[in-house]
Amino acid sequence: MTKECPSSEEAAVVPAAPVIGTLAQRELVRFFRQRNRVIGALVQPIMFWLLFSAGLQGNNLGHTFFFPGTLAMILLFTAIFATISIIEDRREGFLQSVLVAPAPQWAMVLGKVLGGALIALLQAMLFLALGWLTLGMTSSVVQLLLAVVLMGVIAIALTALGFIIAWRMDSTQGFHAIMSVFLFPMWLLSGSLFPPDAANWITWISRFNPLTYGVAGLRYYLRFRVETISLNALPSLTACWLATIAFAAIMFMLAWRIAGTRTTGDLL
Repeated sequence: MTKECPSSEEAAVVPAAPVIGTLAQRELVRFFRQRNRVIGALVQPIMFWLLFSAGLQGNNLGHTFFFPGTLAMILLFTAIFATISIIEDRREGFLQSVLVAPAPQWAMVLGKVLGGALIALLQAMLFLALGWLTLGMTSSVVQLLLAVVLMGVIAIALTALGFIIAWRMDSTQGFHAIMSVFLFPMWLLSGSLFPPDAANWITWISRFNPLTYGVAGLRYYLRFRVETISLNALPSLTACWLATIAFAAIMFMLAWRIAGTRTTGDLL
């Protein structure tokens, strides 16, 4: 009896889980092999945290106020810059081989996004542990766990955003140029540096920044013996979660959609 050959549809069915796991693991291995990236990603936010908090002590703002914003900075910069690997993978031909593989396209996107998000989350958790040891944090175990989950959602959203931008780039120089103009305003207008109860145009604009709700959510969960901000000035915790989850979902869907396009030039 002759064995029937599988149809093209059957041959194309490849489990998504191995693809996701392999690509995510590849991102982690690549990152930890580059010690300068690990050191730089940790030292920079610590420097900003110390300098800003020391410089603005006269405004009754201290380390505890800047701590959630510094966590957001770690997530933002680490997650988005992790997507530089997309440009490198295209240059080396690896990305092309993944795209023609008989696997769902969303699995490739999710694997790359999860890899970058895990890198950002791990570094943010190290910084969170540092704050817990040194700042007199009074958050409960449940609050800390919820903060970690929220950081994970933020990391996914930001990594997917970096994926969208990196997919349209052919050079790391162009990527850095776009990010230098894009990242700092996004972080500065997230409530990381300015009290949310300040009545000025910056506070008004920050309401349209999705990262604002992630920072506000972290302020709810990260409590200290000496508080420098009233929770009444923040968006509701429900609004923080809904906005952050929506941000992550929209960014992932856009990343999935843009992965189906082909580009040969820079974003501009």
